[in-house]
Amino acid sequence: MASGDETAARPFTVCRQDEAVPQRLAGAVAAIGNFDGIHRGHRVLVQDVRETARAAGRPAAILTFEPHPRAYFAPHAPMFRLTSPAAKEIVFRRLGLDGLIVRRFDADLAGTGARAFVADLLARDLGLSGVVVGHDFHFGRGREGTPAVLEALCRETGLTCRIVPPVALADESLPVSSSAIRAALSAGDVVRANALLGYRWFVLGDVRHGDKRGRTLGYPTANVQLPDCGLAHGIYAVRVRLGDGGLRDGVASYGRRPTFDDGAPLLEVNLFGFDGDLYGQVIAVEFAGFIRGEERFPNAEALIARMDVDARQARAQLSADRTGSMLD
Repeated sequence: MASGDETAARPFTVCRQDEAVPQRLAGAVAAIGNFDGIHRGHRVLVQDVRETARAAGRPAAILTFEPHPRAYFAPHAPMFRLTSPAAKEIVFRRLGLDGLIVRRFDADLAGTGARAFVADLLARDLGLSGVVVGHDFHFGRGREGTPAVLEALCRETGLTCRIVPPVALADESLPVSSSAIRAALSAGDVVRANALLGYRWFVLGDVRHGDKRGRTLGYPTANVQLPDCGLAHGIYAVRVRLGDGGLRDGVASYGRRPTFDDGAPLLEVNLFGFDGDLYGQVIAVEFAGFIRGEERFPNAEALIARMDVDARQARAQLSADRTGSMLD
């Protein structure tokens, strides 16, 4: 299990985009936000919404939006998203909630004023009974809605409203944030990123055909493209959940393969002791540790020698790491 505030598994309902809210989530108390990363700060909101909903005898849910508002307002400026929509579903299923409500972020929503956001969307369309948000939550046209405005509008509409203060790790004064996690991953510091998340950061992707070069080197790989990923190029200790749910340790390279082609960034994962066919499967790859940066080697022999060292270091890092997982 992942570390933190998880509870026993519960039935979990996902209400996507334009789907009507199902009866099971009627009158829910919902935590609202983008939840990129679902980090320790977000988990405080999750715990609060669980406790508030249970006390009121209501379902506990998450309300989030797709695409990410930043992607809507700046579609030509790629964003390093920590957590894809599919990954969010995996994590939220683990956190003792009753459901996830996803709504479309489009021109209509972007143009909705703060009052209509609360009265029309939250109260009338979604039928919520209460909301939980972070201290920096803004909403409505031009971000006119602040936490104070939300509290006032919820009182008018009959919704309960809770504002959660910022969260910092015990040994740090700065709040836990998605930006801090992106910065850590961009520097290859997955240990720090995982500490801020409270679990190993992971990505999902389809295994695609490559040039099969790994087999000739003695390290066959499962290749996954990661769109707009800001992870530092280098070698990592990883664990992988296969399409059938099985878990495997491994070592992965993320980068442009400078020894061979300097191509588009690609995640190449070697699974220890595995010789099956993964093509077309969706796998989840979680990162436990950074081994080294990407390097150009003079020949294949030198690369293989270094890959042998990388594999040993990956095994050692995985054996020593005690960070929680969302993939178990």
